[in-house]
Amino acid sequence: MAAAAAAAAASTWQPKEEGLREICGLLEQHISPSSDKPRIWQQLQHYSQFPDFNNYLAFILAHGQGTRVEIRQAAGLLLKNNLRSAFKTMAPSYQQYIKSELLPCLGAADRHIRSTVGTIISVIVQQGRVEGWPELLQALLQCLESKDFSHMEGAMDALSKICEDIPQELDSDVPGLAERPINIFFPRLLQFFQSPHASLRKLSLGSINQFIMLMPRALHLSMDQYLQGLFILAHDPSGEVRKLVCSAFIQLIEIRPSFLEQHFRNVIEYMLQANKDADDDVALEACEFWSVFCEAQIRPDSLREFLPHLIPVLLSNMAYAEDDESLVDAEEDDSFPDRDQDLKPRFHASRFRGGENDEDDDDDIINIWNLRKCSAAALDILSNVFGDEILRTLMPLVQAKMQTTDDAAWKDREAAVLALGAIAEGCINGLYPHLPEIVSFLIPLLDDKFPLIRSITCWTLSRYSRFIVQNIGRQQGHEQFDKVLMGFLGRILDTNKRVQEAACSAFATLEEEAAEELAPCLEIILQHLMCAFGRYQKRNLRIVYDAIGTLADAVGGELDQPRYLEILMPPLISKWQQLSNLDKDLFPLLECFTSIAQALGPGFSQFAGPVFQRCISLIQAQQLAKVDPLSAGVQYDKEFIVCSLDLLSGLAEGLGGGIESLVGQSNLRDLLLQCCADDAFDIRQSAFALLGDLAKVCPTHLQPRLSEFLNVAVKQLNTTEAKESISVANNACWAIGELAVKVNKEITPIVMTVVSCLVSILQQAERLNKSLIENSAITLGRLAWVCPELVSPHMEHFMQSWCIALSMIRDDIEKEDAFRGLCAMVRANPSGGLSSLVYMCKAIASWHEIRNVDLHNEVCQVLNGYKQMLRNGAWEHCMSALEPPVKDKLAKYQV
Repeated sequence: MAAAAAAAAASTWQPKEEGLREICGLLEQHISPSSDKPRIWQQLQHYSQFPDFNNYLAFILAHGQGTRVEIRQAAGLLLKNNLRSAFKTMAPSYQQYIKSELLPCLGAADRHIRSTVGTIISVIVQQGRVEGWPELLQALLQCLESKDFSHMEGAMDALSKICEDIPQELDSDVPGLAERPINIFFPRLLQFFQSPHASLRKLSLGSINQFIMLMPRALHLSMDQYLQGLFILAHDPSGEVRKLVCSAFIQLIEIRPSFLEQHFRNVIEYMLQANKDADDDVALEACEFWSVFCEAQIRPDSLREFLPHLIPVLLSNMAYAEDDESLVDAEEDDSFPDRDQDLKPRFHASRFRGGENDEDDDDDIINIWNLRKCSAAALDILSNVFGDEILRTLMPLVQAKMQTTDDAAWKDREAAVLALGAIAEGCINGLYPHLPEIVSFLIPLLDDKFPLIRSITCWTLSRYSRFIVQNIGRQQGHEQFDKVLMGFLGRILDTNKRVQEAACSAFATLEEEAAEELAPCLEIILQHLMCAFGRYQKRNLRIVYDAIGTLADAVGGELDQPRYLEILMPPLISKWQQLSNLDKDLFPLLECFTSIAQALGPGFSQFAGPVFQRCISLIQAQQLAKVDPLSAGVQYDKEFIVCSLDLLSGLAEGLGGGIESLVGQSNLRDLLLQCCADDAFDIRQSAFALLGDLAKVCPTHLQPRLSEFLNVAVKQLNTTEAKESISVANNACWAIGELAVKVNKEITPIVMTVVSCLVSILQQAERLNKSLIENSAITLGRLAWVCPELVSPHMEHFMQSWCIALSMIRDDIEKEDAFRGLCAMVRANPSGGLSSLVYMCKAIASWHEIRNVDLHNEVCQVLNGYKQMLRNGAWEHCMSALEPPVKDKLAKYQV
């Protein structure tokens, strides 16, 4: 009855002429390039308050004959955006009206109108599901089965968008339908593979491809027919269709390779051809296949015989295309001002404590992916799978390209250098004996007349950094290292921006590998970096900051000498003073100072006061801006807080107890507590890192608000919270452990709450981050060490999972603390550990060596105590459950 009433109400709604005229006028202004966009948008938002505004938009889209197509399209796109947020709260009669206007437009004469209608239909299905619009499926079927192209394409367009946005909706049971929608549409989609119209072939294949991941029964049963269709469409005249064929094979290889097993040869041969397709989009899609094939669980033998054909194709495609944007960028020297689009957004990574952060750093993510980069990535992966096997095909081609000396062939030479970089890791066994010749050959190319050859040579040499550094011990190796180092430094001062960027990045890689080996060259390195610092524009200046920070991390305390600091610090401090508290160029400078503070240690104290105060004022200003931007006079940007917290952590780590007077004279404690409770997870992550660092060096300054810090930290350990923001939980857990060993019994009131959370985390070890598990195990041990009388009565509930986690931790001081807790608990409640004694023994055996004599003796006492406790063969029975290597390691504890 309600549906009938809504339909009746929908049929009676009519637009008012005046309203139509006003809205059409607004839409016309909205799409005009010269209009006052904010004013028009405000007026449209005003109209959105009227309940039937969306009806007007639907009417203009559907009945706007005589109105420009662009205005009708604008009405449709505005309607789509409104329905995303408002459809579920609209009156049923208005919902029904809009649906009734859309269905006849599936066959609209204008393709743009049909496409807009398809987008809106998909949005409505997302909001109200298929069962909320029973007329839709029937209308789509009628259009697909009509002989009219407009109706077929309109329905196919709408269906393809539903398949793309919510494919699972079509593979669900719908009340009133004998079978799932996908079963009804699937045979018709396969039929369209043979349509004379390229758009129908493209839309039908694209729609089916959306289901490969879900693999509904309809696709599973029709797999042979689908594959047959793919092989027919493989040579389609339309590039868009061929691209979708490549995409289908890639998805099948990745998700269900067994379906293609008997066709591997044909598929590989086709992909080889497609990789040479004149249409770059097809060639790029086909090129993705090689990486996916190598990473799928397939024996590489299937591909081996094709390597002599594949490698030349990849190398050929690694040359710059004529329309590559890099060719234009490469012409810019440092006299050209940076353009706004050159300044990529930068993202500061918050500090991660007590373990290794697993998140990848992908600096290249914003760059455009193209056939050249994809081919190099494929060659890299092939080299890792097939190793030196590929050299016999690749190296003669590389040598031939390198021997061309005329200017016209520079792109081939550049591609050959790129190839040498791509195979640096996978083929190192075969290349290593020839490394001196390769490096000697590459170094002169750092001075090549073509800037893109100079930049790619920097990258390729950086890929061999580890092996170049390994050879420093030999005379020839040391000379070569010096040549590479001086080559990079020379290119850092190149006049070409692209080369500057590549050289700084390559040098940062070399710094990480060489570490203290750079100490004898520090003066000349600093002179070059600070010269670049004075010359570079904004974009590349960020990379210099990174290179300086990496240098500080690499050489550590070696930097703390007056002659080095006189070169390094004045330009940085001058820049620090020039930049306002609103300038985002502060971010990389704050990061750079963080590394320098940690490297110099107490040597940074002469610079610490102003830096500390600047961090405090930045945090204060941003916390005020968050609640009252007008009073603060700045727009809120949480990254200022994150970078400032991380620099304060660096100061705490570097200055140690020397930071105490700065903390004592500031309101850092109160600011930090606010940050620990912030709703932004990256602020909380950095705040808990700083809390742990301050706990280590000046815990007395935290004590007035200790219980508040502990309460807010323990909230992060709730398993749901921990899963959602692992890094925050990780740092909070580590900070609690650091506080525990400093404040001792003052942590008593919250101990069991923390233990309960930690046990829950340890019992879900397989589903959580490795570092969080390690930190939880250490913190649990520290709490047990401080309060054994509270923790030990419950030890039998967590000993097994705890000991498993302890056995994964590398030898260090934190592991020592955890084992002190283990020994303290066993002393307090020896019977509580009996049922997990085998796991305890494995945890003890995980030590390479316990260097602390007192702890070593305590562990001996624990094991010998259990040996005396377990009589009548019980100890021997326990030992028989251990692997021989574990028993051998326990021998050093006198049992």
